[in-house]
Amino acid sequence: MRAVDIIRKKRDSLELSREEIEFLIRGATRDTIPDYQLAAFLMATLLRGMTPAEVTALTEAMLHSGEVLDFSDLPGKKADKHSTGGVGDKTSLILAPIVAAAGVKVPMISGRGLGHSGGTLDKLESIPGFNVNLSLKEFRDVLEKCGCALIGQTPEIAPADKKLYALRDVTATVESPALICGSIMSKKLAEGIDALVLDVKTGNGAFMKKQSDAEHLARLLVDTGTRMGKKVVALITNMDQPLGRKVGNALEIEECVEVLRGSGPADLRDLSIELSAWMLLLAERVPAVAEGRALAAEMISSGRGLEKFREIIRLQGGDPRVIDDPSRLPQARREARIKAQSPGFLARVDCEQVGVASILLGGGREKKEDSIDPAVGLIVEKRLGDPVHSGDTLVTIRYNQDQLLPPVVSLLDRSFHIAPSAPPTPLLIHKILAAK
Repeated sequence: MRAVDIIRKKRDSLELSREEIEFLIRGATRDTIPDYQLAAFLMATLLRGMTPAEVTALTEAMLHSGEVLDFSDLPGKKADKHSTGGVGDKTSLILAPIVAAAGVKVPMISGRGLGHSGGTLDKLESIPGFNVNLSLKEFRDVLEKCGCALIGQTPEIAPADKKLYALRDVTATVESPALICGSIMSKKLAEGIDALVLDVKTGNGAFMKKQSDAEHLARLLVDTGTRMGKKVVALITNMDQPLGRKVGNALEIEECVEVLRGSGPADLRDLSIELSAWMLLLAERVPAVAEGRALAAEMISSGRGLEKFREIIRLQGGDPRVIDDPSRLPQARREARIKAQSPGFLARVDCEQVGVASILLGGGREKKEDSIDPAVGLIVEKRLGDPVHSGDTLVTIRYNQDQLLPPVVSLLDRSFHIAPSAPPTPLLIHKILAAK
């Protein structure tokens, strides 16, 4: 078997066999196929696509390129959630303690932020001392003790994905639905879970701007996971404005604690409860999604979700006092405000540009090696449809470096659009896709 023949076959829109896909993934993992041939295969896949059988074979080959965790000896079902990413998207840090407090194991392997979308690991690392780099043994120990552990991808988990993703990032092949599916599902199924809830974002702040593209990817993810024997559901959710009010690593931890205390923004609270409910349903903790919502809400009202978050922080080396005293989180030294220049209603937000503004402050990374300032970020003071008076604050900017402020102010001035009449109330959840 030769890589060049497999590349030619995919170039000519022919279906690859399971053995051919496994040969390529094995070569990527062992460095026996050069990067230029792997890059050619990735581009051919982007342009020609893959059949459902090919996507499943790709996902399984990537999954088994490394270690697949086995938590079957731990009682109960294991469930996780994955989001395709957006601005202010912090639901993982709310639903993980909620679902764990309700009795479902949540082994969560997350990523870092790249581009305008924030990363769960970066948010967690804004908690002083929090260790996301646990070994697999330590990961298991924390999961066994408190029902939830939150770490980054280890070298043992889906190493083929790490190799291929680095190539996709520099060869303009990130957008391939087949490659996205293989990347997401190989990492998530390596966690040893029984069920997975997918939050697929759509809107101007999402990677999938069109709802039809988001639905296509969601269907591919659900069907692939189902074929591999897992319970999977996908929610298509709105990203035409930041989720919640706070954007930035330490600020988002503050907002997660607010929601777990029973307050916080309604959209963030509602989506966190909905995603939790589906996790509880797929993990067979409740018989219906409505009962899942009620149980998730009870974990908040009783304080059990908040205490579970405190326990996770403590077991992973973080300072649990941040739960009661958010000032222990990194704090920006300076503050500026973007004010409305005219009255009306907030009609549109260039959500992606809000995420870019946070990066320009130092709150995200444009390249993987960039460092992050966990203290900086934005507080969005107005939501779509809110009435606005001249001089009202639209956004509060928390920053540390004076020289970074002018381009951020300029960008945000152009990102909030006031109109004479209010727009229709945006749907938080557009659609729910389950197995066929």
